[in-house]
Amino acid sequence: MNLILLGAPGAGKGTQAEIVCDKLGIPTISTGNALRAAIKDGTEMGLKAKEAVDAGRLVSDEIVVGIVKERLAQDDCKNGFILDGMPRTVAQAHALEDMGVNIDKVIDIEVSDEAIIARLSGRRVCSACGASYHTEYKPSSVEGVCDRCNGALIIRKDDEPATVLERLATYHEQTEPLVEFYRERGKLVVVEGQEKVEDTSALLLAALEA
Repeated sequence: MNLILLGAPGAGKGTQAEIVCDKLGIPTISTGNALRAAIKDGTEMGLKAKEAVDAGRLVSDEIVVGIVKERLAQDDCKNGFILDGMPRTVAQAHALEDMGVNIDKVIDIEVSDEAIIARLSGRRVCSACGASYHTEYKPSSVEGVCDRCNGALIIRKDDEPATVLERLATYHEQTEPLVEFYRERGKLVVVEGQEKVEDTSALLLAALEA
């Protein structure tokens, strides 16, 4: 089964991709990882990407999609794959279609902006050992102190409220139009994100079996 996972930053796409990957035995393809691997391996598209990066230019949609297509041609994708973080725009979605990449279903994990802001802004990370906490869902025994090593808990820049709002605005402007794009093609399945990861997973897996 060839899948795309959509969802705003903080909707839990990465975690759900791992769960689906384990359940179906298919790989998750991250654009960033595929790009780095293509450059390292010196593939045709990887060389084009390296040229752009070395020149300080953005890597074009054509190259990004070409790299993803190269990755999808590898043996581990023959029974299906999950695209996480690709496409990011309608232009990239058109490019996928133009390159003959067939998609069976597009899963949109929907979580309200308010819930995402609460979810991300409550995250805390130990500055010493990297252990993760959440002020509401997984608090440390002593506020601001890591249970594991007594290190100080900090807020990552990505989780600061201003950064979260910025990331959400970018998502709504650039990526959210993909929801309607794939709905019109009859491939969209909406899954309401739940507070518990396992509850979202149950809904997602049920949607894939439907």
